[in-house]
Amino acid sequence: MKQIITLNVNGLAREVMVEPRDLLIDVLREQLRLTGTKKGCGVGDCCACTVLIDGRPSLSCLTLALSCQGKEILTIEGLEKDGKLDPLQQAFIDHGAVQCGYCTPGMIMTAKALLAENPKPTEEDIRRAMAGNLCRCTGYVKIVDAVQSMAGKD
Repeated sequence: MKQIITLNVNGLAREVMVEPRDLLIDVLREQLRLTGTKKGCGVGDCCACTVLIDGRPSLSCLTLALSCQGKEILTIEGLEKDGKLDPLQQAFIDHGAVQCGYCTPGMIMTAKALLAENPKPTEEDIRRAMAGNLCRCTGYVKIVDAVQSMAGKD
């Protein structure tokens, strides 16, 4: 049975109509038209769908939308402020860490959470935090370089 819920996405309260089984990824992409979050494997293996829920990286392909009521959801679209990319997004561009771009939103959101928790991560810290994020286009060196370039910056 469908019901109306309110989700706080990127700082805005948004009302959506959901079934109890509706996944957050589908609500974000189909109802809220926030298509930056990518639907990859659909089973939690690739992390392309990573968003931050209450500041923690979460797989939106495994998260029920109903469970997100009262929580802060941040998507890749929410990082941009006043038409300007977040410094981490810019670092990915500057370091050539975006190839096809499909995994990039999930990578950036995972890195964003890492840097919030550990502002000065080592290369090993970065690799460990990013281990679940799969990319088919790169060897991860440029991705790690991009995240490492943000270490110690606010």
